[in-house]
Amino acid sequence: MGLPDYLAGKPVRPAPPPKVMLLTPDADSRKATPVTTGVLDYFPLAVAAVAQCSKAGNDQHNPGQPLHWDKTKSLDHADCIGRHLIDRGSFDTDGIRHSAKLAWRALALLQTELEAAGWTGKSPAATTS
Repeated sequence: MGLPDYLAGKPVRPAPPPKVMLLTPDADSRKATPVTTGVLDYFPLAVAAVAQCSKAGNDQHNPGQPLHWDKTKSLDHADCIGRHLIDRGSFDTDGIRHSAKLAWRALALLQTELEAAGWTGKSPAATTS
C-alpha cells in the first residue's frame, strides 16, 4: 500500500467549501419552497436537458475544468434567451436543443437578479401566513 497523495508529494484536491444553507432556516419558508415536488418532479426531463446543456457549455467555455459557472463570461442572458426562443423546437449546431439553452439562460438571468437583490430564499407565501 502506497503513501497517501499528500505524503507522496502528489497534488491534492482541496476540500470543497463548507455547505451553506441557501434557504432560510425558517420552517414555514422552507416548506413553502418545494424544490423537488414543485419543480424537479414536474420537469424531470427538462431539468436533465438543462443539466446536459450546462455540462456542454462548461466543456466549451472552460475545457478541462470541473463543472462550474464562470459568471464573468457571456452576461447577455436576455438577448440569448430571445435568440434561443426564436429557434425553439430545434437543435443548435452543437446538438443541444435551443429550448434547453433558453431554459439555462432563463435560470442564469433569474439567479443573477436574485443575487443582486440579496434574496434570502424566504418565500413570499410564508410571510403572508
